[in-house]
Amino acid sequence: KKYNRRRSHPFVDGKNSMHSRWKLIAACACFCLAPAPVMAHHSFAAEYDGTKYIKISGTVVKLDMVNPHCWIYLDVRDDGGKVVTWKFETASPINLFRRGLRKDTIKPGMEVTMEGYVAKDGSPAAIAQRLHLPDGNMIILGTEVHPG
Repeated sequence: KKYNRRRSHPFVDGKNSMHSRWKLIAACACFCLAPAPVMAHHSFAAEYDGTKYIKISGTVVKLDMVNPHCWIYLDVRDDGGKVVTWKFETASPINLFRRGLRKDTIKPGMEVTMEGYVAKDGSPAAIAQRLHLPDGNMIILGTEVHPG
């Protein structure tokens, strides 16, 4: 009897071919339909108060250009003269880049003015909307519809 190489393969063998094909189809379907890992993302309304808009000036401490949101830290003097470090959440680095912000646009020690919505928990934090630079230029850091 002559050996038939094609018939001995599991995908070609009459008995196993349909069973193996269904396994392959099921595996592909599971792969395609499985949910992709989703990064947790917070809600604006969960962390910030959309009714409390602030505009404060201070000295830049640092700019963190990290995903998913950049952060700008400012030292601000309160009414009693005490220096408080505020942190402002902004859009993603790529969005800020598209709007004209670069790593060297704001530097530590620079005096700037920030606008945004304050944190609900009362901490010195806000989601930034606008950055006013000393030269008079303004950069949009968030949007009114989807801040940050």
